[in-house]
Amino acid sequence: MTNLDSGSKTASKAAKLLASKGVGYVVPTAKQKKSLVVACAKQGKIVYGKAFDVVRVTGKVNLDSLEDIEARLAQILFCEIKSTKKKLDGEFKGYFFGISAAEVLVAQNLKEQFRFIFVNTITGAHLELKLNEVFARARGIYPTWSISF
Repeated sequence: MTNLDSGSKTASKAAKLLASKGVGYVVPTAKQKKSLVVACAKQGKIVYGKAFDVVRVTGKVNLDSLEDIEARLAQILFCEIKSTKKKLDGEFKGYFFGISAAEVLVAQNLKEQFRFIFVNTITGAHLELKLNEVFARARGIYPTWSISF
């Protein structure tokens, strides 16, 4: 989960907040995340495990069963959370969020099955957007390289 305010604490809070809304968001365990990545790979869809934080499930899908995930993959929406604890309006205007190249590639690969979710942990507001909707709203795009040692 990417967050420019205070690291993983705000991002984790955002994931829990989404899951508590009762609209299908689930924070997958490490094992479930691995099964989700494997199920996608078996269908020729490339997903990097760090390029999504939550899934939104429609209907019943047993995320503990690789077979069930494979059979119901169309009912699973992969979501990357971008969070903040700053007071903003529900449209998040004027705020800078970073999106990694891996996240863009996964969004392009999964197309309709991927969303970015912008979450304000103070107000509880969230905005779910497809990649093209993110780019349509962007007032500026500043490519960067992040290096990890």
